[in-house]
Amino acid sequence: MAAPEGGWDTATAEQRQEVMDAHTAFHKAVADRATMLAGEALAESAEARTLRRVGGAPVVTEGPYAETAEQIAGFYLIEAESLDLVVELCHLLPTSYAVEVRPVISIEGYEERDWA
Repeated sequence: MAAPEGGWDTATAEQRQEVMDAHTAFHKAVADRATMLAGEALAESAEARTLRRVGGAPVVTEGPYAETAEQIAGFYLIEAESLDLVVELCHLLPTSYAVEVRPVISIEGYEERDWA
């Protein structure tokens, strides 16, 4: 989910309640029709650290990967019977959000690794 930076901080109590109501409706619909595996709000993009390799050397930059007005504000990981169902459920999220829906993929040979 992408949302304008600082939107929560400048929102009125009524606007915040509308956002929370939309998330509540989304959670209830997912519980009825799919499975919520994870979901979290994310800190503002100023808290991000972007890692790149420049000339083969690791470089860490403070701030987000993309410099845009909208940043990733949170995510949900949902298990459902189809991508179309997830898209349908996401229509319940706040209308001020831009929502990107992607399937999770498996990379052959990595699903059984012990990363600990």
